[in-house]
Order: sequence, then C-alpha cells, then structure tokens
Amino acid sequence: MATAATLLPTRVMSELLWRPSGRARSLVLVVAGSIALALSAKFSVPSWPVPMTMQSLVVVLIGVAYGSRLAGATVLAYLGEGLIGLPVFAGASAGPLYMMGPTGGYLLGFLLAAVVTGWLAERRWDRSPALAAAALTIGHVVLFVPGVIWLAVLIGWPKAVALGVTPFIAGTIVKIALGTALIVGSWSAIERRASAR
Repeated sequence: MATAATLLPTRVMSELLWRPSGRARSLVLVVAGSIALALSAKFSVPSWPVPMTMQSLVVVLIGVAYGSRLAGATVLAYLGEGLIGLPVFAGASAGPLYMMGPTGGYLLGFLLAAVVTGWLAERRWDRSPALAAAALTIGHVVLFVPGVIWLAVLIGWPKAVALGVTPFIAGTIVKIALGTALIVGSWSAIERRASAR
C-alpha cells in the first residue's frame, strides 16, 4: 500500500518543507546547513589525529534533506568558510594549512558523502527504514575512504586504520541508527500532515 510519503510529488524533504523553490530559498538553506555543520564540529571528543564530532551525521542528513546539488553547495560553502580562516572546523584552527592536515581527506569526504546521500534520497532511499539506513551507511563509507587514504599518506596505512577508522566504528553505527530514526520520524510527520489536509 502506498503511503503519503511515496505519493508526494517531491524528491527530497526540503522541497516539501519550503515552497516555492528559488535562489533565496537555496541561499538560506545553504547558510543554515553550513551553520549546522560548524556547530556540529564544536560537539567533539578530542582525539588524535582526527577529532570525533557529530559532523558526519549532519553531513549525511543534509544530503538526505537537501538532495545532491544543494547538499554539495552547502558543504562547499562550509569548506570555503574554513579555507578563508573562519573557525568552523573542530578545534580553533582553520585555513589552508589546517585543510592539508590529517583531517583534510575527511573534509573532502564530507562533500562526497553529502552528494552521494543526496543522490540516493532523490531516488527515494529515505522513504523506508532499511533504505535510509543503507543510504546513511553508504554516505559514511564514502566519507571515510578519502579520509583514510589521505591519513595513510601522512602516517601510513596501519596507523591510518588504527587511528582514523577503528575508534569511529561504534560511534558511526550509533549515528546511522540515530539518523535513520530522524529520517523515518520526519517522513512520518510529513505523512500525517499530508493526510490531515
């Protein structure tokens, strides 16, 4: 049986929550998303060489909510803010040298993960719990790949895996579960609202 979410003529959540679309809407969403990314960077557990933050969850949720193009633009805006020295990253540092450091690959991974999860959401992977969890899992894997590759260039493969992957596995599983619950809950609320009309 089709649900309201599957019948709604939209690709992603942000198109439902704010109509009509346009440049002003896109600009506001990009700014809001980049602020959310900056704030999520500040909720961190200090660790070396890569801090543990809530950013990966926010990145994939922006992808799901915004779609590939708008999510990509949002992460590019966030990275641009960090490139010019605004304090948007975890810790107090920013600028080109910071972006070439141990976290550089993960920052590239943010962009790739946002675009990939957005692309999956445009194909309605966010409309069921299993597909939403799969989309978030794929997004996190895409995020980790360039991060670990760049970290391996800097410190070697064994240390890159030991320090840049292993400590984050449990947290990533929790983030995927939390993100899936948020997506499913959001679509349930949208369905109830659509059914009440």
